[in-house]
Amino acid sequence: MVSNPNSEAPPAAIPDASTRLRGLSGATLIVALLQSICTAVLTISGIRVAIGLSALAAASGVYAPARGFHQDVIRIPMLTLAAVGALVNLAVLAWIWRLRSRPSAQWRRQEHSARQKRAERLQVILSIVTLILVGLEVWTHPMVHRTGPPPPGQSRSS
Repeated sequence: MVSNPNSEAPPAAIPDASTRLRGLSGATLIVALLQSICTAVLTISGIRVAIGLSALAAASGVYAPARGFHQDVIRIPMLTLAAVGALVNLAVLAWIWRLRSRPSAQWRRQEHSARQKRAERLQVILSIVTLILVGLEVWTHPMVHRTGPPPPGQSRSS
């Protein structure tokens, strides 16, 4: 039997498109996972350095005026914007909950999915955390970035 050179290969010898795509998506997933792990390690390392440097600055006491993002011209509007945004977010959520609980809304009330409930809880938690962090920054900023003279017995160079 002479085979025709123009004939196609048997179907079992050629992998179908879904098998090739599955292999490609698996490889893509592995590469993305490795990249995410690398990013997480670098981020954690950067956070550790930032915590260490801020602890060092807090322990030594910084008696110089704040520079960069800690200037009052930038810091105060950012803190104000964060606090106002968190308060508006909490107010809107309270308004939504109040409207949902009214008797006139009971006939059209629908059960919320777990995702919607989780999203609302996350918004509340993030808003409260934002307010706490703004309060801590306002409270601790003068302690860390002192602008007055150093306490007696401590020089500016040490």
